[in-house]
Amino acid sequence: MDRAQLADFLRTRREALQPEDVGLPRGPRRRTRGLRREEVAALCGMSADYYGRLEQQRGPQPSEPMLGAIAQGMRLSLDERDHLFRLAGHNTPGRLLRGGHIAPGMMRIFDRLQDTPAQVIGPLSETLAQTRPAVALFGDEMRFTGPERSIVYRWFTDPRARRAYPEEDHPLHGRVFTSNLRNAFSRQGRGSEAHRMAERLLELSEEFAELWSAHEIGVSRPDDRKRVLHPDLGVLDLHCQVLYAPDQAQALLVYTASPGTESHEKLQLLAAVGDRPPYA
Repeated sequence: MDRAQLADFLRTRREALQPEDVGLPRGPRRRTRGLRREEVAALCGMSADYYGRLEQQRGPQPSEPMLGAIAQGMRLSLDERDHLFRLAGHNTPGRLLRGGHIAPGMMRIFDRLQDTPAQVIGPLSETLAQTRPAVALFGDEMRFTGPERSIVYRWFTDPRARRAYPEEDHPLHGRVFTSNLRNAFSRQGRGSEAHRMAERLLELSEEFAELWSAHEIGVSRPDDRKRVLHPDLGVLDLHCQVLYAPDQAQALLVYTASPGTESHEKLQLLAAVGDRPPYA
């Protein structure tokens, strides 16, 4: 671990970040070049004291999960993330899949959508980031671990995962999720995470096995519409706009409703009803 270089790298990256880059207000009295240490610490989900010790060349060697949180919080590119890991004395994460590291450009867009239901999903339909309105709409999907991180896996293994959608829409959702997994499998190949998930679901779900055997690719919802069933607000008829990363590994999903509709009014009420309880 190169403490001096690690501290210098973190400091220069912090000073290069502007409040607008991470969705923070600049304020009239800001004199600090870039972000403050406590602001970076909050973005990374750690204490200001812990982060401060890293910049001061003190403290223990950061763990790999901690480095991943720093890389995401500071909006590092993949090259910068790998450099961070090496400076901290760790091997660099594999690049076949991004894992949970969201591309900086996508994060900049995501940061500006905090008053809108939006989420970033990975190649296996695992949620990597959610705005607060998205948590109010779908529940906290970032609490899952292992294969349960993927809505595809949960859809076919846990009936509670289907409660967010009207029952009459379930058959189409099953086809869409299966198609998405097959697309990931075709990109990643045999022996990949997508391959292992498909093999596991073939063992656990007859419904998945039947859909998988149909070999459908590119199944989508008509007009990018998605109906969501909320426990307090009822059914919301939403438009789901999708922005893909250049390598197609991640996607930003933004949910809107046509102005003047009942669904648009319900979206405005999300902040009032609060976060959706798990599996509600």
